[in-house]
Amino acid sequence: MNTIAHTEYPRPQLARDSYLNLNGEWDFSRCARCVAHSFDSKILVPFSPESRASGRGDFVLGPDEELHYRKSFFVPVGFLKARAFLHFGAVDYECSCFVNGTWVGGHRGGFLPFFFDITDVVAAGETVVELTVVDPTDRGTQARGKQKLARGGIWYTPQSGIWQTVWMESVPRGYVKALSIVPDVDSGTASISVETETEGGAGSESVAESPGVTVSVYDGGELVGSSQSLRAVIDMTGRELWSPEHPKLYDVVVTAGEDTVRSYFGMRKFSVASDGKRSRLFLNNEPYFQKGLLDQGYWSEGLLTAPDEDAVVRELELVKAMGFNMLRKHIKIEPLRWYYHCDRLGIIVWQDFVCGGGPYPFLKVALLPFLGFRFSDKKYKFMGRTDEAGRLEFEREMRETVRLLGNCVSVGMWVLFNEGWGQFDSVRLTRELKSLDPTRTVDSVSGWHDQGTGSSELKSLHVYYTKLKVPRRERRAVVLSEFGGYSLKVSGHVFDENKTFGYRVFREAGEFRDAYRALIEDRLLPLLDEGLAASVYTQLSDVEEEINGLVTYDRAVVKLDVDFVRALNERLSFSR
Repeated sequence: MNTIAHTEYPRPQLARDSYLNLNGEWDFSRCARCVAHSFDSKILVPFSPESRASGRGDFVLGPDEELHYRKSFFVPVGFLKARAFLHFGAVDYECSCFVNGTWVGGHRGGFLPFFFDITDVVAAGETVVELTVVDPTDRGTQARGKQKLARGGIWYTPQSGIWQTVWMESVPRGYVKALSIVPDVDSGTASISVETETEGGAGSESVAESPGVTVSVYDGGELVGSSQSLRAVIDMTGRELWSPEHPKLYDVVVTAGEDTVRSYFGMRKFSVASDGKRSRLFLNNEPYFQKGLLDQGYWSEGLLTAPDEDAVVRELELVKAMGFNMLRKHIKIEPLRWYYHCDRLGIIVWQDFVCGGGPYPFLKVALLPFLGFRFSDKKYKFMGRTDEAGRLEFEREMRETVRLLGNCVSVGMWVLFNEGWGQFDSVRLTRELKSLDPTRTVDSVSGWHDQGTGSSELKSLHVYYTKLKVPRRERRAVVLSEFGGYSLKVSGHVFDENKTFGYRVFREAGEFRDAYRALIEDRLLPLLDEGLAASVYTQLSDVEEEINGLVTYDRAVVKLDVDFVRALNERLSFSR
């Protein structure tokens, strides 16, 4: 229980030297809501208590229960500057925080980072942080993804509590609050906007020039350009572009008075355009076939939390070795370090927003769409979205997600809704999303309940049981955003030997290999000439009873030879 996991600096997109990691052993208790409690056990943060990696894994938090955390630690002499912040990478779902006995704030939302200003309640020496957490899971309308109290099949063990890194930093009175980096391949520039906090406490983002701020861009050790503007425009003409084949990154250093932060960016452009015949996905103004895997980010020991940094990197390197150039991050927001590794390794990310709303009944979200019925997502009752507060919370988290991941080079697609789960007002929200971030493409409705050409740049198809095809009269770019799902059980490496789920199950490894080859060669490859713009195979790894991954749930067995998969992927290209 004394092992500390995930000690790496958690925010590479806005890094400063000030860092105190608070992961490791915390005091812990679970009890009914509003009942007196005592800390009767320990837990290993940042793993949720439902996971074995936490040292617990012996219960699922009920909607009428709450969790209590406590951490006592020492703030080193010299660590504190003018202001101190306590950061939580993610806490599922609602929490209230005390530091040294004083309430410092609360937060709702299980997948996004947040922080509290603890300047007035912390000093060098012993400090105590306490956190209370509640989580209704699928008894509420909040964003929860595929967590379900009655887990099984495509619904997974729910988690609660702290599940990403907890850390502290301290900054001078005037400091950098945020950066926005927007590469423009067409103009050959990178626009870098700096938001600062002034000594008086007011943001200075409205000030055009500031002699106290310097923005510098480097290519290795070479200075590319610098500016003393809060809105710097750096000339990148002739500089190497970012792509999965050549994931070129440039370093950014920003100083504001006594504060210095580091970041990075890549020059790339994601768009939808015509190749003269059909709409395609373009990368850097060239048609580019995106071939990816559905990636749900579940781990056998840690649920939504990877065991450590090395496991994350190994998995992403395996994706690259297999010849995939894209991952669809399915209904989960990862820690920022995950996106950093995609940025540096060269993996395009389709980022799902995390779905919420009422129950996802099979009739509405699966059966009727397969029969060809399409429903308006303004019908809130049918879509399970009658709760106005839940809808507003989804919209708020949509905006926060765009801000959070805006500087991640690899994120090339926003996926607004998946298979009707919690779907509502997709036409309006797609327009807002494009106004928030015009630099990326949007898959408004992945799977079904498509609202037509007014909502999305894409026709996004999920095909498991029927023939793969490209609609002939479709003017939008056609993407196969889920397909395959071929399953192979590897005994000794499954969640449950007696319960398995897959769309097409194979008993032998050779049979599985032959079927996968036929799927890619005979069914997928011909569709490129017919207008297919991208494909997402289901899926990267097994998840609990789902055994349709290319890798087992424990990440111990790769079911297909890496060179075999790479050779097939090399043929999935417009330049073949």
